[in-house]
Amino acid sequence: MKENVLAKSSEIEWKPLDEELVDGVYIKSLLFDKETDRSPTILLKFDAGSTYPLHNHPGGEEIFVLEGDVKVGKDEMQTGDYLYTAVGNKHRVSTKNGCVLLLKVPEQVEIIQPRTGAIL
Repeated sequence: MKENVLAKSSEIEWKPLDEELVDGVYIKSLLFDKETDRSPTILLKFDAGSTYPLHNHPGGEEIFVLEGDVKVGKDEMQTGDYLYTAVGNKHRVSTKNGCVLLLKVPEQVEIIQPRTGAIL
């Protein structure tokens, strides 16, 4: 990108994350990359009890918990926690009480399997 981008998140509506096997998860795009036709920087909101299935991060991922609790693989996080997941990291995501996350995901994630099975 060659220009500044200002996103006023309070003026962006939450939209349901339209992905197979995902319910109770909402997204706000903070930055849209026209070249890749995707948003590498997003806010995600999870309703209490929501999950995201096992997936791979071919480009790594950065997560900052703005509010609530979230479990990313074996890592349990609370408001103010930050996690960098390395390239090729595979995990599931779940929350007991709900959360809002800031994510930087440079490449599209790859869903591996449904919610069943052991947590990585």
